[in-house]
Amino acid sequence: MPKTSHKQSNKTKLLSQGVTLLMQQGYHGTGLKEILDAVQIPKGSFYNYFGSKENFAAEVIVHYINPFIEQLGEHLQQSDNDALSAIQRYFNALIAELEQAGFKGGCLLGNLMGEIGDTSELCQTALFTSVRRYRDLLESGLLKAQQEGTVRTDKSAEELADLLVNLWQGALLRMKIEQSSTPLKQCCENLLGDFFKP
Repeated sequence: MPKTSHKQSNKTKLLSQGVTLLMQQGYHGTGLKEILDAVQIPKGSFYNYFGSKENFAAEVIVHYINPFIEQLGEHLQQSDNDALSAIQRYFNALIAELEQAGFKGGCLLGNLMGEIGDTSELCQTALFTSVRRYRDLLESGLLKAQQEGTVRTDKSAEELADLLVNLWQGALLRMKIEQSSTPLKQCCENLLGDFFKP
């Protein structure tokens, strides 16, 4: 394996392990040693890749959100779906995954917002940027749905996307304490199936 791709592979392993451990234990509950032990990479290599635990967490945040953005984008690009149905299918798939996982974890972004969102400027920026990218993609889908006539137009697509992101994050927190997908389903049904309709 070429050196650069081996280095990239190690970095990706560290980021993936970071997602798992930060989701399970939080930022303060996760030590560098257990991350390094899990992927069997020396401490020096970690600092070559990231420089600090805070830099690592900021990169983990971006690594975490990318698959969700890709998944939502794929749903929106399917030509046989209108945009609102695509968004509904995307959230239904997320709910099914969370049910299969036994409601563990929730959303790493939401977890870290509560834990370090106001104490680490670097992570705050990564969280802000990641949420904004996600919100912007939802906004583009809702704008398309407005053009298709399936979503109300008296509120901007940006306002509706913000509302959806905010309520989804709150529903994820309730899901964790109630150990139930009911808050998530209520969020989607009340917004996508009712409030967003013309």
